[in-house]
Amino acid sequence: MNSAGILADAFERIHEAVHAAVDGLPPEDLNARLDDDANSLAWLVWHLTRVQDDHIADAAGTEQLWFAQDWAARFELPLEEGSTGYGHSSAEVGSVRVTSADLLLGYFDAVSGRTLDFVRGLDGRALDRVVDDSWSPPVTLGVRLISVIADDLQHAGQAAFVRGVLERRQDTGAPARA
Repeated sequence: MNSAGILADAFERIHEAVHAAVDGLPPEDLNARLDDDANSLAWLVWHLTRVQDDHIADAAGTEQLWFAQDWAARFELPLEEGSTGYGHSSAEVGSVRVTSADLLLGYFDAVSGRTLDFVRGLDGRALDRVVDDSWSPPVTLGVRLISVIADDLQHAGQAAFVRGVLERRQDTGAPARA
């Protein structure tokens, strides 16, 4: 397997993990917070998708799908237009609420599909291209992609954890907290 195949496999695993965490959940579960300052499942998936959209668009020299496909208007979030969730306060996390799993997965699937198209077209030499020289050492495309993969897998795992807690609470009749 070449480097493009390895990267595609990693992003496909993110896709599977996100769908396993989100599929079939009603908005009240997607938006629930396990405590007053916890990240909701909706915020976790929205954030990992926003970061992937932002970083892949930058690396590919394209517009973020958040804007190009008008996802920002569809989500109607009370946040700065280009917000990705990085550095969000508890109040900002709480403001990321979705009306359906379809909305959340629609945006994620669009970004995931574009990401897979992008990484499948890469060769080993492309991964050495510097995409951010504001760091020391400068960040290459390969390092940026691994960073996105690591962040996305971590947040997808957190979303799966939140889903599991919510499901156990429902099984015991305990309130989900919102």
